[in-house]
Amino acid sequence: MNDKLIFRIVTGVSIFVFLVVVLLNRKVIPVVIETPSYIYFLPKLNAIINGTCSVLLLLSLYFIKNKNITMHKRINLFAFFLSSLFLVSYIVFHYFAPETKFGDLNGNGILEPEEVLAAGNLRYVYYVILITHIILAAGVLPLILLSFYRGLQMNVEKHRKLVRYSFPIWLYVTVTGVVVYLMISPYYQY
Repeated sequence: MNDKLIFRIVTGVSIFVFLVVVLLNRKVIPVVIETPSYIYFLPKLNAIINGTCSVLLLLSLYFIKNKNITMHKRINLFAFFLSSLFLVSYIVFHYFAPETKFGDLNGNGILEPEEVLAAGNLRYVYYVILITHIILAAGVLPLILLSFYRGLQMNVEKHRKLVRYSFPIWLYVTVTGVVVYLMISPYYQY
């Protein structure tokens, strides 16, 4: 495959994933079947996957710094697989689950003045982390895909240039995914 075709595929996949996530978070696609019982385990699973990916990315860095290319590739492929699994799980969860609001102690979907007051400034910290997490998660997908393409091609120079950006962003997204879960999980009502 040539680079032009790969760039088109990466662009198409990235736009498709972005649109699906936006549509699901806006609840544009109606739920047409009963919510399966396993759905409410998915946020915890997603946090576990994100935490595991964080560790894998750090191990990948360790192995490449020690010139162990085989382990570097294997770990990155596993991290990519887990991140793909996360994406499917995330999409399934957000298709079925109602929105959870930070600070909504009674679970009625409305932040009442006393709930806002109880959450205090932690709400602002949560939203800063959440917003940066979402923006960077949307932006890092094409970088990750291109980094993988260059790495699998053994085009080391172009791979390094891409990874200079994709690695820290991907690591930030995986770490903040766990933080977001830990901060919002007390407000899940299931």
